[in-house]
Amino acid sequence: MKKCEHERGEYLAGWQRAKADYINFQKSQERLVSDIQKFVLEDALVKILNVVDSFEQALKFQPEELKNSEWAKGVLQIKNQLDDFLKSRGVEAIKTLNEKFNPEFHEAIEAIISDAEEGMIVEEVQKGYALHGKVIRPARVKISK
Repeated sequence: MKKCEHERGEYLAGWQRAKADYINFQKSQERLVSDIQKFVLEDALVKILNVVDSFEQALKFQPEELKNSEWAKGVLQIKNQLDDFLKSRGVEAIKTLNEKFNPEFHEAIEAIISDAEEGMIVEEVQKGYALHGKVIRPARVKISK
């Protein structure tokens, strides 16, 4: 009888270990899938940011006579939809102007003489973005020297 109880204990312990291993495996797979999804999403979002840049450039240089046209309003609406989409996915623009240069968020492309305190950002050349707090594209900026 003791032998049967001992074997039962061994089988139960083995089954419990196997169950725990399986649960850990499932959690590991879920993390892996989540990481892959984030990577794929990040790659797609970076490509969309290039489209947003193009819209911003088009709006920045639109002719004065078109500023109040229906076409310009439509282009602005499309850009706003892209901004809303990015925001809904956790993408946020990195603050630049009048901020202290931070190499984790900014890429300095030029240092210029300015009245601003040394190391302050005085011009944004290209917007930078973060996805859930992780920089996916640093802001390209000019800083004061």
